[in-house]
Amino acid sequence: MLRVLSLMFAVALLAACAAHPARPHATPGAPMLDRAGLQADVDVLQRTYAALHPGLYRYNTPASLEAAYAGLRAALDHDVSLGEAYLAFSRFAAKIRCGHTYANFFNQDDATRAALFERPGRVPFHFRWIGERMVITRNFSSDARLVPGTEVLAIDGVPAARLLRELLTVARADGGNDGKRVAWLEVRGDEAIEAFDVFLPLFHPTFVGDYTLDARAPTGARMRSRVHPSTFAERGAQRPAAGDAKVPWSLAIGDDGFALMTMPTWALYESTWDWKAWLADAFARLDAAHATTLVIDLRANEGGLSVGDELAAHLTAHDIGVDDVVRLVRYRTVPAELMSNLHTWDRTFADWGEATQPYDDRFLRLTRYDDEAGTSIIRPVPQRFTGRTCVLVGPTNSSATFEFASLVKTHHLATLVGRTTGGNRRGINGGAFFFLRLPHSGIELDLPLIGQFPRTPQPDAGIEPDVLVAPTVAGIAAGIDEDLLAVRRLSTGAASEAGP
Repeated sequence: MLRVLSLMFAVALLAACAAHPARPHATPGAPMLDRAGLQADVDVLQRTYAALHPGLYRYNTPASLEAAYAGLRAALDHDVSLGEAYLAFSRFAAKIRCGHTYANFFNQDDATRAALFERPGRVPFHFRWIGERMVITRNFSSDARLVPGTEVLAIDGVPAARLLRELLTVARADGGNDGKRVAWLEVRGDEAIEAFDVFLPLFHPTFVGDYTLDARAPTGARMRSRVHPSTFAERGAQRPAAGDAKVPWSLAIGDDGFALMTMPTWALYESTWDWKAWLADAFARLDAAHATTLVIDLRANEGGLSVGDELAAHLTAHDIGVDDVVRLVRYRTVPAELMSNLHTWDRTFADWGEATQPYDDRFLRLTRYDDEAGTSIIRPVPQRFTGRTCVLVGPTNSSATFEFASLVKTHHLATLVGRTTGGNRRGINGGAFFFLRLPHSGIELDLPLIGQFPRTPQPDAGIEPDVLVAPTVAGIAAGIDEDLLAVRRLSTGAASEAGP
């Protein structure tokens, strides 16, 4: 069974699928992009998305989409820099309201990455948004006063709340799920390229040199700090220490029977690691240790492979019929005139052939990934965990992890703890992708090809946890993992902060 996959694997795949020479205009000091070429790029984008994108009207009307194209053309109605063009295309993509439709950082060519993503100017701290409040979680500046829990009120005189509202106009998410958008604009060290780092200088090119921060300490005291920005290399070094790259998951079992399984990614497309064997061994270890509580931490995990199906098999005592949503596509064969700008890792996406069936006047039903019975079955495995299971979720979960959260909630496989997931109950787009390289600017935009549509009407929302945990400034200042603390209280009734 295949359900919609995350796009995280595109980082490596696009480089292997298509090599593009560096463009002179993508380097510092290069000439502006001319209006005529940019308008031609919009033509290519509009024709390609109209023919292939399955989610254009999930959250848009024909009139609102036409208005979005008109806004894009107006923004590019004169010669602009590469950064201005990237910002304009990003604003347009955000209006599709699809979490897999954006000018993917990791799929741009080397020249664009160097020009836009690797320049200096990163704020020298990690932070989270709590409402519209920018709260430091780790400080890398020379100012020791900027401890975790410090609220940054303004950067170079621009209020943090205004920065967030600006950046939300380019943030990717499905439908009205703004929690995902806000989470994408945090700097947590989870990604090699952070969205906030990319877009802050595009919205505020006058932010040059050291930053002046107006801030409020956890004590409430106001302060002003002059900090030196981090470089691209320094930001990379600030990421939390990674474990074994080949084995990205971990399992810690405490003497008290409390176990924590950490799964920061399911993007294992090119991995040779036998993750199913790892899971089988992990559940055998849980059984041997007589673990009583299992916590599966997915908070940093956007998605990837359908690992959730295998997890569910270890959590259920009976068969689970997964009534997959209908998978719809816009085409059977990609029009030949569009192919020169499209790249992917699987050329069969260009022609679905007999794997499509008529559906309605807009879509074809894709049967390529359907099971014979039309309904996927998850069957229990002998090595089943019978203790309390909690799954830590949040707005980052927007693809395969969103689907797993939905499965858990529907079939009562575990207790969901944390914040509302990303994704959307109205369905998401993904599963197969083209990478559209605009011929004049060279900017790439991801193009999901398969639309998931639920069989019954659903709300425009993510999956709500069973136990909602709202992050707090006090929790950040104290260094408390408030989600794990909530699980501890569930499993023991105690307010212990200790984990395994």
